[in-house]
Amino acid sequence: MSDLEVAPDAAVCRAAAPPGPRAEFYPAREVPLGGVRGVTVKRVLPQRDLPTVGAWCFLDLFGSTAPRTELPPNIDPHPHIGLQTVTWPFEGRIRHRDSVGSDVEIEPGQLNLMTSGRGIAHSEYTVPGAPAGRGLQFWIALPEDRRGIEPHFEQHRDLPELTSPGLRARVLLGTLAGVSSPAVTYTPLVGADLTVAAGADETLPLTTEFEYAVLVVDGELTVADTPVTPGPLLYLGSGRDTLRLRSAGGAHAVLLGGEPFAEDLVMWWNFVGRAHDEIDAARTAWETHDTSRFGDIAGHTPAQRIPAPPLPNLRLTPRRRRVGGPHL
Repeated sequence: MSDLEVAPDAAVCRAAAPPGPRAEFYPAREVPLGGVRGVTVKRVLPQRDLPTVGAWCFLDLFGSTAPRTELPPNIDPHPHIGLQTVTWPFEGRIRHRDSVGSDVEIEPGQLNLMTSGRGIAHSEYTVPGAPAGRGLQFWIALPEDRRGIEPHFEQHRDLPELTSPGLRARVLLGTLAGVSSPAVTYTPLVGADLTVAAGADETLPLTTEFEYAVLVVDGELTVADTPVTPGPLLYLGSGRDTLRLRSAGGAHAVLLGGEPFAEDLVMWWNFVGRAHDEIDAARTAWETHDTSRFGDIAGHTPAQRIPAPPLPNLRLTPRRRRVGGPHL
C-alpha cells in the first residue's frame, strides 16, 4: 500500500500512556490517490491527536468512494521502511509483487503481510477481469530492535476464528481470547475482522493492558453502549477486560488493539522512522535508485517507479499525542 498524496502530511508523535477506558470518535478523511481514475480512499489512521492504536499506525478503507464497477488504479513500485503492511480485501483480487521476489494474488479472506525492515519496494495491481476492489490496508510500526531486519513477505489463506452464536471474529494478527493468527508480528497486538449477526448481543474478552479501537465497515453496531455507524473510528482506550457488541440488523467491523507503542515515530509518505534525517536518507536512496536498499521488482521497469514527493520545508520532529479527541 502506498500513500500517494502529492504533498503528504508528516504524522509525528511522542509515545504516551493510554488514558484508560474511553469512547471517542475520530472521523475518516477522503484522500485522493491520483491515477487516471482519480480514486479516493477513506483514511482513518493516523489522526492528528491519535497517530497510533498500539503499533497500528495507518488504516485506509479503499474502494468505498468509487463505483463498484470501477477498478482502482494500479499502484506502481514504491518503497517502505520501518513497518509491516497488511492487505485485507473484502471484494476483488489484487496482485502483489515485491523486491524480495514475491508474486502472488490475494482474494477476500486471505491476508498479505509484508515486512519492510530496512527497505523494500512493491507494487499492487488489480487482476484483469476481477470485480472492483474493496477492503482495508493497514501499517504496523516496527519496534526499534526490529525495524532494521531483512525484508520478507507472508501470505495466509487460512486464518483462525473465534465463534459464538451471534459473532464470528476472524483473527488477522495477534491473539484474541486465546485464538492466535499464524502471521508474524513484532509487538503485542491484535487485529480481527468481526461479523455480527442481526439481533446479536455478544461479549468479547479483551486484554486489559491493550488499547483498542473499532471501525464499522457495514451496518450498525453498538460497541460498549456507544452506537457506531460506518465512517469514523471509535477509540476505546485501555483498561477493558471485555467488550459488549450488539446489532439489530447485523454489522461488519474491524477490531484493532495492542500494547501502547512506547517509541517516538516520524511518518512521512511511505516511511516510518524516528527522525528527519532517517526519512531524508530513505527518500534519497529511493530517488537515486539505490538497489542495495530498495531492489527492483521483476516485471517492472525503472521508469515505473513512483517518484517521492519533496520533503516539507521544515525538519520533522515528534510531537506529543493528545489525550482526548474529537467527539462526533
